[in-house]
Amino acid sequence: MGDREAKNALFDGFADVAKALGNGRRVELLDVLAQGERHVEELASEIGQSVANTSHHLQVLASAGLVATRRVGNRIYYQLASGDVEQLWTVLRSVASTHLDDLDELASDYLGNRSRLEEISRDELARRLDDGTLIVIDVRPEAEYAAGHIRGARSVPIEQLADMLRSLPTDVDIVAYCRGPYCVFADDAVRLLRRRRHNARRLQDGFPEWRNAHHPTETGLAS
Repeated sequence: MGDREAKNALFDGFADVAKALGNGRRVELLDVLAQGERHVEELASEIGQSVANTSHHLQVLASAGLVATRRVGNRIYYQLASGDVEQLWTVLRSVASTHLDDLDELASDYLGNRSRLEEISRDELARRLDDGTLIVIDVRPEAEYAAGHIRGARSVPIEQLADMLRSLPTDVDIVAYCRGPYCVFADDAVRLLRRRRHNARRLQDGFPEWRNAHHPTETGLAS
């Protein structure tokens, strides 16, 4: 029968994972890495931190077994250690949304008023993907699109959308998607498109949820 000291050590080991997630920037890194692997310079830019600070956060996540690495030349790429880590982030987000009283207010402060943004469900989009009546645009950074995207989607990073509006027809529906339910890129895209008289909606959540629902995906950049 195990003794108290051994049990303490075991549960302290479980707590090490929780400690690694006890920082908003590290949780944000998991959100970005759920889209696909990235190198540290890209990650630093995404979370608004220096490369040194970002490297420290990644080392903490790696020590807890949450991220893995691979080296390509002089550059180290980071990725989630397993699908279980992505599921952990999804569950953490869901628990916070359900049980934290002020999370809706925090989300509204960041995302703005979504009441006038129409959504399309994953299942409806999957049914309409090949019927020729809509265009799907991926407004995440190009590196995330290359790592994986909805089949047939066009890469239109949000910062390039205004310059590419003329290439988007106004007589078909446009669906914009990004990283997930708390990603602002698709919201901004839909607001801009609707101001320019496009019939636009956002996907109900994002690419990881689409992929995990086993809807059709592709990798690589469009030719």
